[in-house]
Amino acid sequence: QVQLVESGGGLVQAGGSLTLSCKRTGVAVRINTMAWYRQAPGKQRELVATISSVGSTNYADSVKGRFTISGGSPGNTLYLQMNSLKPEDTAVYYCRASGGFEYWGQGTQVTVSS
Repeated sequence: QVQLVESGGGLVQAGGSLTLSCKRTGVAVRINTMAWYRQAPGKQRELVATISSVGSTNYADSVKGRFTISGGSPGNTLYLQMNSLKPEDTAVYYCRASGGFEYWGQGTQVTVSS
């Protein structure tokens, strides 16, 4: 079993920055991709960024140039550096690990005020 625990969310003004963390614990399993998702009130959960086991990254168009995903290799924490935050970035952010199975964290709230 794999456990994912996110932290680092909070309230920030527009234009500010936050760094989210996702700590992975539990049994050693093969993880091919780690990712950050978010879900705003009344909206579907959406993909924010992914990082593969070899370090390849991808981003949603809405966050390109503002967010950076890093880490996530075995034993290392996954991060999401978020800069130039906008009110529309307000959401619960979730960490996901996928390989043969998928695992989700419990989420951390990010609120960006205008």
